[in-house]
Amino acid sequence: MTNEWPARVQQELQRFAEERDWPRYHTPRNLLLALVGEVGELAELYQWDPEEPPPADRVAEEIADVMIYLLRFADVTGIDVERAVADKIAYNATRFPKADR
Repeated sequence: MTNEWPARVQQELQRFAEERDWPRYHTPRNLLLALVGEVGELAELYQWDPEEPPPADRVAEEIADVMIYLLRFADVTGIDVERAVADKIAYNATRFPKADR
């Protein structure tokens, strides 16, 4: 993959956290629990299968929160997100062959 987006965002999030002295709180455990909470907030928008979809701006806000915590978690745990995603896509391609249509 050649998209540098995850790494650039991770650097921006790291700078943001350092300016606020947050790295001491950004342990893998704390970030993971925050991530789970944000996924819960996203799920809550769709809970009980509402007839009307939630407002797109609320969905976008919760997706952003999930991505922020996920990228921060990956950064703190030393995971190369681009490599991990590319490897997983390649693995899934062998695990789940193309459908015959």
